[in-house]
Parts: sequence; structure tokens; C-alpha cells
Amino acid sequence: MNTIRYLSDPAFAGLYWPGIIAGLAMALMCALLSVLVVLKRLAFIGQGISHAGFGGIGVAAILGLTASATAAAPLHGIPQFLIILAFCIAASLLIGFISRPTGRGQPSTHADTAIGIVLVATMALGAILVAASRRGLAWESFLFGSLLQVGPWDAAIAWLLATFTIATVLLARRGLLFWAFDEPAAEAFGVRVGLCRFTLLFLLALATVAAMKLAGVVLATALLVLPGAIALRLSHRLSTVLALSLASAVLGLIAGIVLCFETDWVPGPCIVGVLSLMFAAAFTLGGRKAQR
Repeated sequence: MNTIRYLSDPAFAGLYWPGIIAGLAMALMCALLSVLVVLKRLAFIGQGISHAGFGGIGVAAILGLTASATAAAPLHGIPQFLIILAFCIAASLLIGFISRPTGRGQPSTHADTAIGIVLVATMALGAILVAASRRGLAWESFLFGSLLQVGPWDAAIAWLLATFTIATVLLARRGLLFWAFDEPAAEAFGVRVGLCRFTLLFLLALATVAAMKLAGVVLATALLVLPGAIALRLSHRLSTVLALSLASAVLGLIAGIVLCFETDWVPGPCIVGVLSLMFAAAFTLGGRKAQR
């Protein structure tokens, strides 16, 4: 099997293990946030945040911080990472600001409208800046991810972001969960729902950046939706839902990477494809349980 050969051979192990280690961090943080994303119906917001990465890529390209399509390997470093991270965080906060509720409790602009505005604006900016840089970027790796792009630095950053995200969710779990399940009641009991919303959007930006190298800009959002959707289809008990979300994310990651090794396909579609099949199975199983 190619998987065993790639992971046991020292010549290949150094290339692939950082991606797997980073993927585990990505799976843990995305699975935890996924439950909140599905409960609050924020899946499309994640799409807007992930596509904001195009704007960061464009700025990095114009500053000469990305590799061209003909380069042997992409350049890694703190400046490029910080630029993309800043764009994703700014996009998440801008979406939250534009769609924030007014004094009457209604949003000043509906969330889907705010997402559409930020998404197209950042993608247009990124495309213009990349064209102006004349670097001929390898778009496939940015769109769909690559195991070879993930180095030790990326793995360390992924675990740092995962640790921060998990710690934040655990510390604010009562308010976040109350807000996720019943926002009007949470506000009536004194929960700062605006802070909960912006906290989740900020954490979604961190998770998106962590997932971008492995899953790509286009598919990073799927990792913030599918684990939670699978878990909520199978159970409505909170502890069980969280456990199922974590298990499905890790299993989908491992199975997707194995499929990537065996078929030589890009990792992002493999991981998301496996998770999609898992959701189809959960959807069928959940439907049968509901009929009993």
C-alpha cells in the first residue's frame, strides 16, 4: 500500500507527516466549532471568510511573498501567514458588523447579503493583485490544498490555533451553547449575544486559516459544516453530539488522506468526499431512527 510506504519510508515521511499532524489539529478545532456553526446556520459565513483568503494571497503576491507556478515549492513564512490571517479575521468581523442587529432586533443588513458583498470584494481584490504581481501562481494548491505544502512551521501554527480555539470555546462554553440553542432566551438571561457572535466569527477565521493549506480555500468551509451536521443527524444529546463530531472529523481526515495516498488525488476533495459519504450514511441512519 502506498500509505504504508509513504509514512514509513524516511524519504517520504518528512514530506507527509507535517500535513497529517496539522490535519489532526484542524480536525479537532473544526469539529468543535462545527456544532455551533450548524446550530446557528452560519455555514455560508464560513464560505465568505475562507474566500477572503484570496485577498490575503493577492497582497502576499504583490509583496513577493508567494511562489510562482514554476517554482519548486511555495515560500513559507510569518509575513505571508499573517497577511492571510488578517484578511480572514477582518472579513469575519466585517460580516458580523454589517449584519449586526439594530435596536429593533432586526439585522441592519441580512447576513447572506453581507457575506456576498465581502466574498466578491475580497476575491476581486485578490484576483486583481495577483494579476498585477505577474507571478503566475499555482492556483490549484490554493484552491484545493496540498499535503506537500504543509511544513513543520504550518503544523506548529495549526496546533497553536487549535489550542487557542479549544481553550476559548471551553472557557466560554456556557454562554456560547446557550446562545447557539436559544438566542432570545440567552439575551434575556444576560448573555452578551453580540460578543458570542463575534467570538465565533473570530474563531471561524482562525480555523479557516488552519485548514486552508491542507483543504484549500474552496473546501476549507466544508470541514466547519460536515462534522457537526453528521453528529446532529445522529443525536441531540450535547455530549454525544460533540463526541460524534470529533470522531467523524478525525475519521474523515484519516480516511481522506489514505484515499489521497492510494489514488494520488489532491487531499482536500478526498477528505471532503469521505465526510460527504459519512453524512449520507448518517442522514439515512438518522431518518430510519426517526421513523421508529
